[in-house]
Amino acid sequence: MASRRWFRRTPPARTQRKESASASYRSALKTPGAAAFFLAAAPARVGVAMAGLAVVWLVHGQTGSFGVAGLVTGSFAVAETLAGPQVARLIDRFGQTRVLVPCLCAHAVAIAVLVVLAMSGATAVPLMAAGLAAGATIPQIGALAAARWSALLHGKPELTAAFTLEAMSNDLAFLVGPTLAVLVATTLHPAAGTVVAASLVVGAGLTFAAQRRTAPPPFPPRTGSTTARHPGGLLSKGFGTLLAVNLALGVFFGSMQVSVSAFAAAHHAAPSAGFLYGLMSAASLLASVTYGRQRWRTAPSVQIRLALTFLACASLLPLLAGTPWQLGLALLLPGMGIAPCIIVSSTLIESVVDRALLTQAFTWTNSASATGIALSASAVGRLVDGPGGARAGFAVPLLVLVATAALVWLNRGALAAAASAAVDREEPAERGPDLNRT
Repeated sequence: MASRRWFRRTPPARTQRKESASASYRSALKTPGAAAFFLAAAPARVGVAMAGLAVVWLVHGQTGSFGVAGLVTGSFAVAETLAGPQVARLIDRFGQTRVLVPCLCAHAVAIAVLVVLAMSGATAVPLMAAGLAAGATIPQIGALAAARWSALLHGKPELTAAFTLEAMSNDLAFLVGPTLAVLVATTLHPAAGTVVAASLVVGAGLTFAAQRRTAPPPFPPRTGSTTARHPGGLLSKGFGTLLAVNLALGVFFGSMQVSVSAFAAAHHAAPSAGFLYGLMSAASLLASVTYGRQRWRTAPSVQIRLALTFLACASLLPLLAGTPWQLGLALLLPGMGIAPCIIVSSTLIESVVDRALLTQAFTWTNSASATGIALSASAVGRLVDGPGGARAGFAVPLLVLVATAALVWLNRGALAAAASAAVDREEPAERGPDLNRT
């Protein structure tokens, strides 16, 4: 009997229904100050999602070269990936507002320089330098918002719903952002997409920074390294496992983008690629809504193993598709597996990482995902041009997810131990006054 109850929702008793209601999206957003920072972050997320593609159209529109555009955009992405965790380290130490405001001002200046250089016909080297500066100063709004949710709802059931809202907001931003970037750049002016993206990031970012009430307290340096291999550090086995999960999810996204496009083109249905990929995104959004409305009795360390195993098994289906409509159906199940992996990963990061390192932790996982996307898109692009075609591309996320699921199962003890240690090391003084709000 115990095995049947291993993974299920709580019984639909009246008491449990009340507990489920308390963990709903409405309850999370009713937390004092939560709706204000969540809504302020939304336009900034769209701006971040626009940024890379907007730079492509800016540089190409002025130079006529996709090669130069790729170099500048690559510089932007590399700087964002490498500098983001370092900025997050300063934020954890000095607080969000003190670091975010000058960072946003620097980003506005860097974007202005990039636009002026592009429109004045500058060569690739100065454009790349401006791209590096713009990428290094773009804020990781998702990580900052996740840290705020943790500060407000740490240890409360509403936190799962909050991280679900974060996942849905990011999904919507990356559905709207790239489309808006191309639309504005192609219909108004090549520089318009970059200007709009920066305006959203800076304007909404300053509004976000002004919400001081919900900002987590800064954590001054302690005696001893907080990045050592203790259970709450960034070099611990538990966090390393979660970093690998996010890297694998990035590989999944990057591989699928290229492979789905190649499959559609090979079947003379290239225009359907966006629709096919959109089906997977829609399934992920639906899974987010469904997952966030439930309360699960199973520990997150168990959920992440089951969710990754499901996603790995579901990733086999695209390899079996023979027509575009079959591929569309085959992408639904993997899409449904994405959201639980992202949400549970965020929940585990919040629970296992030392609170003095939380912004850095969320930023590192974002960087891991971005790295996975970049590396897999490049590698799969070459694979699909070979004799294996799109099927070879679909095999990449399958293999990576199988390996990552095996890693998570092997390290299951590390995640459980880290979560247990988090309870032991929790200090009331570190939580700050915001954590006691209802």
